[in-house]
Amino acid sequence: MDSNFTKRKAIGWLSLSHLVCDIYGGFLNPIMPFIAAKLGFTMAIATVIISIAQICSNMLQPIFGFFADNMLKRFFIFWGLILASVFIPLAPAAPNITILTLCMIIGCLGGSFFHPQSLGFIKRFSGENYSDNMGFFVSMGSLGFAFGPLLAAYITQYAGLAKISYTSILGLSLAGLMFLCVPKISLTDSVLEHKKFINSFKEILQNKQIDLLLIVAMMKSLITNSSCILLPFLWRDMGCKPSYIGFALFLFIFAGALGSFISPKLEKIIGTKIVIYISMCATLPMMFGFAFTYKSYPSLSLAIFALIGFTTMLAQPVIIVLGQKILPQYKSIIAGFINGFCWGTVALALSVLGAIAQFYGIINVLLVLSVLPVIASHFVKNINDKNITQ
Repeated sequence: MDSNFTKRKAIGWLSLSHLVCDIYGGFLNPIMPFIAAKLGFTMAIATVIISIAQICSNMLQPIFGFFADNMLKRFFIFWGLILASVFIPLAPAAPNITILTLCMIIGCLGGSFFHPQSLGFIKRFSGENYSDNMGFFVSMGSLGFAFGPLLAAYITQYAGLAKISYTSILGLSLAGLMFLCVPKISLTDSVLEHKKFINSFKEILQNKQIDLLLIVAMMKSLITNSSCILLPFLWRDMGCKPSYIGFALFLFIFAGALGSFISPKLEKIIGTKIVIYISMCATLPMMFGFAFTYKSYPSLSLAIFALIGFTTMLAQPVIIVLGQKILPQYKSIIAGFINGFCWGTVALALSVLGAIAQFYGIINVLLVLSVLPVIASHFVKNINDKNITQ
């Protein structure tokens, strides 16, 4: 554990596993319209199913983060990857809505296991390059989330939904390698205070700075989640094939991965608050650009869609690092709140947005949603300057 090489190797394996875990996390959005057609349910029902899975998994991330911060075993990293790699690929072949929902919940629960502890481990294994390591780790997850739609869409189009289950081999193989290659943490490396569960959460949620960061994270996840869930139905209704939808989501999330990667470097140049302002405010004009081009200029609309992904994800590693600086004793719990709880909270809204979008139109709903981060950017000025890069 004292070796810099050992620490770099651990960060590398954790980042690789993040990529693979999030490949599975990106599987279902592009092909959900085709699963819905196979099983015979509407977009409104599809968004409810996705929301249930996300609520059950993401809302629990802070709880898993608490246990991850108070145990030194790598339990959540390994079992998270295993659950995600087994159950998410099984979902497209489900014979009915009940089995589909169950597979999605358990598979998403795997991602919820994995993320808080792995984010906390990145903090443990990092030294002075903590921000850069976090940016790399987050960008690898975003990269996986980008390739997931592409892989699932091409398998669906050329081999069928049931063949997606074969991809479980990748995650299971990596889980075995992770067990061998990610070092155990000795007792002397633990700097955690074993506080009571309720007291830990009260201390976090009563911190006004953390509350501000959660608002920012929710606004960003609102755009990302709603775009990735609703737009595949728009494109399917326009007659687009799964490969086109998968490629569109790939561009969106790949651009987001690029934004996450350069975020720490950009933060050093222009400052933390400017990065967050850009991430929250640039989406609105771009969404209008997408609305005016997706029918007549589809190639241009895809480029704009990718830029939305870039700007939305730009501040993600910045926010996580900032939260962990504010309350460093709760590394994994903070990551669970920002990376999971915020997505779960947004999923509550998405459970009804599908029905609203079905009635008022997908584009209209996305335009209204894009206004909310601009309004919420007002709170960024209240972030305490002592924790940020000027």
